[in-house]
Amino acid sequence: MKSAILLITALAGPPLVLAEPLELDYASLYCHTRQLDDEQLDALQFAFGFKHHQKGHLCGIESAYIHTPKQDIPVRINNEQRFVVPSEKALKLAKAVVRFELAEPVNQCDMSVQLETKPQYLKSRYDLEELREIFIQYQTFFDDMGGFLSFMMPSVQGLKLQFGTEVTEQPSMYGLQPPALQNHQLNLNEAFLQGQGSIDLPAAPLRITAITQQDG
Repeated sequence: MKSAILLITALAGPPLVLAEPLELDYASLYCHTRQLDDEQLDALQFAFGFKHHQKGHLCGIESAYIHTPKQDIPVRINNEQRFVVPSEKALKLAKAVVRFELAEPVNQCDMSVQLETKPQYLKSRYDLEELREIFIQYQTFFDDMGGFLSFMMPSVQGLKLQFGTEVTEQPSMYGLQPPALQNHQLNLNEAFLQGQGSIDLPAAPLRITAITQQDG
């Protein structure tokens, strides 16, 4: 009898782990995306995810879609478990919701919001003028956000280009101090970005974000 019980247990396999459902009001995401509805900020986007508040990694997202009474809109999840949503006031007015299936317990995953460059602005060779334009967009965003309280907002000091772990080759450009690429990222300060010329990278970066520093 004992052998039969062991056989049944073996055939059953490991316990099935079900994805956990999560639902957010689209309006909670739109309050971020609408801040970038400006031609002066057309290179930037907000990328969302859910960070495990104990382990620090991004929680896995099995599926996601925007639901309205009339339609369901799929939401693409990238390899890093982040996603973007369209910035549509109509979705807010329709009281849309965003539905997720998370691979980890919902009560362990907190919303994570990251301001970054859109994918079409990521490539392996840049003129510094192109990077300078991205830098100016970050400056514009933080200046506009600060308004009369600008002294409380961080100032933009430069750009951070982040690469995958497989990228180890150094970028090439006169004026870069070796090793320029450290911990899979390349930091370019404002003074460097004011120069002239082109920079060749070992690969297109995963993202470009701002290097910020709190004034005072």
